[in-house]
Amino acid sequence: MTNFTTDQWIILGLVFVLGLLVGMWMTSGGRRKWKERYNEEVTARKALETRDKERETTWATREKELREDADRREAAARAAAVSAPAARTDPYVDDRLRDRHPDDFSGQRRDLDRDGVPDNYDRRPLDGDRR
Repeated sequence: MTNFTTDQWIILGLVFVLGLLVGMWMTSGGRRKWKERYNEEVTARKALETRDKERETTWATREKELREDADRREAAARAAAVSAPAARTDPYVDDRLRDRHPDDFSGQRRDLDRDGVPDNYDRRPLDGDRR
């Protein structure tokens, strides 16, 4: 075994103490920092998961309400269609002023192409309708 002198033992002790100090300096607050970051990330993830669950339940209830409203509207339309008599006017004649051509305020506009919109195609004269 090698014999150490007193100076060598002192140098070896100082290197050991220096290693301890450098190691403590490198990890000072490091454990707390990563643990705190990890815990913050876990709480943020839990908050996101609860927000997503709340959003899913909100959308599910909203979708259910919309379906119920649509069913009620459909039932009301069926009941109204059965109870109300048919209209006596032609559904393809539009007498609203906003749909008329500015030059034509005398008669009703007709929807000849039956697309639901009285347009210039519908302004052509009919049999008894010469303007």
